Amino acid sequence: MNDDIIKGQWKELVGEARLQWGKLTDNDLAIAEGTTEKLVGSIQKRYGVSKDDAARQVSDWAERVTKSVKKD
Repeated sequence: MNDDIIKGQWKELVGEARLQWGKLTDNDLAIAEGTTEKLVGSIQKRYGVSKDDAARQVSDWAERVTKSVKKD
């Protein structure tokens, strides 16, 4: 996963994150600011999943969205 791409493109990727994790609030996404560690924490809190599961979800999502960013 390329954290630099996520952080650099965060404003554009917030919509993708909202689609993926509908329970996250605007505040959750603002706090994350493209930092995957903070995003993992918010997913854990809102969805009640383990840190490992949340990290896997973020990793899978980030891989998918960074591929689409690189294509553009």
